[in-house]
Amino acid sequence: MSSLLTEGDLAHEDTVVWLEDPEGLDYVRQTLDKTKRRGTKPPYLRDGRMVGYVRLDDTAEPDPDSGLYKRRVFFLLPHDRDSLPHGLYQEGAPGEAVDPRTIEPRKPGNKTDRSQRGPGVTTTA
Repeated sequence: MSSLLTEGDLAHEDTVVWLEDPEGLDYVRQTLDKTKRRGTKPPYLRDGRMVGYVRLDDTAEPDPDSGLYKRRVFFLLPHDRDSLPHGLYQEGAPGEAVDPRTIEPRKPGNKTDRSQRGPGVTTTA
């Protein structure tokens, strides 16, 4: 679902919170997670590490069935390019990868030359 997010999925986003400086990252993975709260740091239950998340505005309502909020989370796995620059993603990127420089509240991140092909490539946002 991640790189296929629509602006409708993100309508109640208020702020992007970075836990790491995104300028040093060619890409981040993005996904929608369901969380109990709309503004605090969400739990992280995957391999790798969370590098950022989104806070929702006060008008966001939880899903009526689950009582949980859908929020975007940005993360990297142990085999991603930042940790293994000569590994699987030396060139190319996972499907949910987007350039962190293109991430803004209420807008899906974009794939760029840098995020998809690797360092040293001119970024086209």
